[in-house]
Amino acid sequence: SCLCGSAPCLLCGCCPSAKNSTISRLLFTFFLFLGTLVSIIMIIPGVEKELHKLPGFCEGSGSVLGVQPHVDCSSFLGHKAVYRMGFAMAAFFCLFAVLMVCVRSSKDPRAVLQNGFWFFKFLVLVGITVGAFYIPDGAFTSVWFYFGVVGSFLFILIQLVLLIDFAHSWSQRWLRNAGESNAKGWYAALCTVTFIFYAASVAAVALLYVYYTKPEGCTEGKAFISINLILCLIVSVVSILPKIQEAQPHSGLLQASLITLYTIYVTWSALANVPTQRCNPTLLVRNSTGSATATEPLTTWWDAPSIVGLVIFILCTLFISLRSSDHPQVNKLMLTEESGAGAGAGPGGAAEEGGVRRAYDNEQDGVSYSYTFFHLCLLLAALYIMMTLTNWYRPDESLQVLRSPWAAVWVKISSSWAGLLLYLWTLVAPLVLPDRDFS
Repeated sequence: SCLCGSAPCLLCGCCPSAKNSTISRLLFTFFLFLGTLVSIIMIIPGVEKELHKLPGFCEGSGSVLGVQPHVDCSSFLGHKAVYRMGFAMAAFFCLFAVLMVCVRSSKDPRAVLQNGFWFFKFLVLVGITVGAFYIPDGAFTSVWFYFGVVGSFLFILIQLVLLIDFAHSWSQRWLRNAGESNAKGWYAALCTVTFIFYAASVAAVALLYVYYTKPEGCTEGKAFISINLILCLIVSVVSILPKIQEAQPHSGLLQASLITLYTIYVTWSALANVPTQRCNPTLLVRNSTGSATATEPLTTWWDAPSIVGLVIFILCTLFISLRSSDHPQVNKLMLTEESGAGAGAGPGGAAEEGGVRRAYDNEQDGVSYSYTFFHLCLLLAALYIMMTLTNWYRPDESLQVLRSPWAAVWVKISSSWAGLLLYLWTLVAPLVLPDRDFS
């Protein structure tokens, strides 16, 4: 009954009381992580070599692109498998995003689909996944690549919003502790962490100049690193200007240092996709043969940028599931209203039947988060992890070699610029729009 019933039943007798909304989000996130794990397993070289045994998976590869139908696609079977797994997860979350439009409370009949029937939802995900592997190859990979690019761009921006939220909460909590206990240790800890973030950023910039640029040439890499370095300096200076501090007392260098470090990571990830071997040493690791007749698997995701991206992805998706922001503006941006929902049952109102602690329904008077927006976030997360595991590579016209396109570089660099502009707007918005409440 727990697998087919509602989310509260899933915690009966084995876990402390929790909110129904939190349990539902965690279980949907578990589905996403499960799909990610399957994708990682499929892209492991030993497993990738066996994927050709799937019926029809390696047939008719060139039927749409004008290439001979007997093309050997063994060099990117793992790549194709990850794309199909990403399509299945995206389709699953898109389905629920459409079904949950305008659900206002758990009294809505559709809320039962959000918070229950987990066994059947798992079967739906499995069914969509199996069907995805029967999609005719043709131009599917090439077209779905661009869906992944757009979705990843949006998810990188969501990651930055969550990072801003986390940094604000972190800074406020430590400053509050310092004020209440009158202890200078909290201020020292705040300064130490800020210094570590900036020191790591400076060291990373130096390494990027050493490994991803050359004295002659590599103009794009030099420009990307220099522009992002200048932009990071600008937002850091703006965050401590007297007028900004007066309008935003909680803004400071901790937030700016964390945003700077994240921007440098995105820059590193972008440079790791530059398709010029002379300016990108990691390109040699990912495509060691460079031959259009290569027979060895060319898909490897476990390089440093991809591993860091996977860790950030896991932390951000968990944060999306567990977060309860104290900032009204962030709640409006993320379509979350943790503080306003759940009037029907507080922590002390958790259902206890026969002494057994259960999860309680905290959404009878209003949902605590937008169901549709939550599923859209997971949809974008599925596209982001799909691109991360495939290193943003796509097959060339011969369907024999995976190449890194310039499109991946520009998307990542553009997302870093958009993210910095978004953070800068959060700083200057109270000055530009003085009539609005940004408290």
